[in-house]
Amino acid sequence: MALTAVPKKRALPGRPGKPGGPGKSGKGGKPGLTGKRGLPYVLIAPAGLLMLGFIAYPMLSVLYYSLQHYNVTKPWRNGFAGLDNFREIFFEDPLFWQTLAFSAKWVVAEVGLQLLFGLALALIVNQTFVGRGIARALVFSPWAVSGVLTTTIWILLYNPSTGLSRYLADAGIGEYGTSVLSDTGTVFWAAVLAELWRGVPFFAILILADLQSISKDLYEAASVDGASRFRQFWHITLPHLKDAIILSTLLRAVWEFNNVDLLYTLTGGGPAGVTTTLPLYVANTGIDGHDFGYASALTTVAFVILLFCSILYLRLSKFGGDDK
Repeated sequence: MALTAVPKKRALPGRPGKPGGPGKSGKGGKPGLTGKRGLPYVLIAPAGLLMLGFIAYPMLSVLYYSLQHYNVTKPWRNGFAGLDNFREIFFEDPLFWQTLAFSAKWVVAEVGLQLLFGLALALIVNQTFVGRGIARALVFSPWAVSGVLTTTIWILLYNPSTGLSRYLADAGIGEYGTSVLSDTGTVFWAAVLAELWRGVPFFAILILADLQSISKDLYEAASVDGASRFRQFWHITLPHLKDAIILSTLLRAVWEFNNVDLLYTLTGGGPAGVTTTLPLYVANTGIDGHDFGYASALTTVAFVILLFCSILYLRLSKFGGDDK
């Protein structure tokens, strides 16, 4: 009589030797916090909680003090203010609107010019030529200089006795003893030029990195089809750089809006307060005026403005989406 082989039962996923039993990672074989899927979250949890503490606590503190009268020079007035600080900002403080208008002017001028010159420099150093490495180092070096050191360099350049204005006066351009930082008609563009020198490398670095990821085959195919250099730039280079340009302009706009170090050390917000941005107004109110409640309210308003403008910019620019 022939023997028939009995097939062995295949063990279901679970504990070894116990078919269908729950695995070590969780009930029913589902991975738990100590499983392969949950382990990365456990490992980054300490750093995430630490970052949350450093971010959440200052934000909640600013929000709390924005609802308070808190002036260390007038302790008898300290206490709950409700929305009084915000009412004063929007309806009783002309300096708020003046500094907000200058902040918008400053951001538009700086970001627009930095993007223009940064794109031009990135296109130049992306080409192959002798000494390209040295040229890239020279282009990127201002980005490594701190804001205070940048200000010191430009204060020396703008010095009416030993700076560029003296040599221009020797050449018959301008007058001796004039300072562009003390003239309300020239101080804005003098500050823009100083910050432009430091900010252009930021755009050049990001755009150059994205330029190097564009396939050369696209340009070769366009050349075969008879496309000019301008058409190649317009239809190949710019669409590829879209997301990099959107992200870099957004980041730089936020940084320029919050710029305090260069303007504070270069002009101090003057002359006559014409170069005072909203963050610089906050610093003067909190540090010099010791009115931390009102300064916190100004900071809260600035945060809301930046958040709204950032979301609107990303929505209108369709960041991360495909062009139709």
